[in-house]
Amino acid sequence: MTEEKRFIQKQINLNQYTDMIRKWALDRGLLTADIQPQQQMLKTVEEVGELARGVAYKDLWSTADAIGDVYVCLVVLAEQLELNIEECIWLAYSEIEKRTGTLEDGLFKKD
Repeated sequence: MTEEKRFIQKQINLNQYTDMIRKWALDRGLLTADIQPQQQMLKTVEEVGELARGVAYKDLWSTADAIGDVYVCLVVLAEQLELNIEECIWLAYSEIEKRTGTLEDGLFKKD
């Protein structure tokens, strides 16, 4: 990111942000029984589209914002599905941590 587009970040860790996101979602009624995760999934896809746009146009500020938005959406979706985002990330990492493969055309191709 260019210096003029840097933003000031509070010195807290990802777990604290995740807890703040959960509270934010609860306060706004996104975690009630009548909320359908399918709607949150659509919001997630919308945010992934914004991420793709930011990457395609090499707009680092929009890309960074969209990555954050996708994370927020995934935290809320996990909560709606009664999953724990930290456990989801652990499951994903435990699958890839010992994965081997090669880099082909800028993409990692697993063995």
